[in-house]
Amino acid sequence: MATCDVCGEYENLPYQCKRCGKTFCAEHRLPENHDCPGLAGWDDPGGVFDSGFDESVETGGSGRAGSGSSTGVTGRIKRRIDRETSTGGLVSYLRGNATYAILAAMWITFLAQWAVTLLFGEAAHSQVFVLRSDALGNVWTWVTSVLSHSRIQPFHIIGNSVVILFFGPLVERAVGSRRFAGFFFASGILAGLGHVLFAIATGAPTVGVLGASGAGFAILGVLTVWRPNMQVLLFFVIPMKIKYLTWGIALISAVLVIQTGTGGVGGIAHLAHLIGFAIGLAFGKRNESLARSARGPGGMQMGGPGGPRGPGGPGGPGGRF
Repeated sequence: MATCDVCGEYENLPYQCKRCGKTFCAEHRLPENHDCPGLAGWDDPGGVFDSGFDESVETGGSGRAGSGSSTGVTGRIKRRIDRETSTGGLVSYLRGNATYAILAAMWITFLAQWAVTLLFGEAAHSQVFVLRSDALGNVWTWVTSVLSHSRIQPFHIIGNSVVILFFGPLVERAVGSRRFAGFFFASGILAGLGHVLFAIATGAPTVGVLGASGAGFAILGVLTVWRPNMQVLLFFVIPMKIKYLTWGIALISAVLVIQTGTGGVGGIAHLAHLIGFAIGLAFGKRNESLARSARGPGGMQMGGPGGPRGPGGPGGPGGRF
């Protein structure tokens, strides 16, 4: 079960193109109907006639490398890109695994934060990784701040990783890897920008935001709409329905924001959490038809056959939906 990469239509029995590796509905399954990149190399789809050393292959056998050299290089690069993005290529390993790719990027970024700080100092770290209210022009921090986390409090990245690890695949399986990645970064960026813009509007001192919490709460918001009665284990101990967990956290965050008049309390960007949660609720409501794909094996439960409750925790799917 997946969505068509062309029209976005939900398809119970999707077709996968053997050349580009993407999934399509019956209407767009033919290569010419989804503008398959393999059509460009139809006469020699595997590049078997090009050894990579003879430019005359690309110049029609003229043997003159002068005018045709750039074309030959371009052709080989294009075929290499096609191979790596097709089934069995490097990019194919990310299809269905966007959640794990994002988690890997978070931990690589975490190591990079330490490296930049040790080599270039705290100011450089702030310029590269922190979304700051006095430096909104550093547009790269809109993205890097989503992957970055506090170096002083390791539970910041650990907590977010747990939520994304257990909840992310449920949403990704329903909407597709590419759409899930776009949703993750869009919600994280909007949550961070919303928090910073609120601080600017209220005349608060300079604030900085970093962390995937906004995106994590967006994922929680989606599942709150799709599976409000799904059981999770809070702190890996306390069983409760996800709707009580998410709405309870949202209520606490809202009260703190209203009482203090600021988006953050105790170093926690509560307003960013609320914005991410709201985005997730809206996304889940808009795509409620895909909720069935978020079920586990047989459409009934998550976890393994070993018992009725899967791995729990802040984001652990446990028990029946």
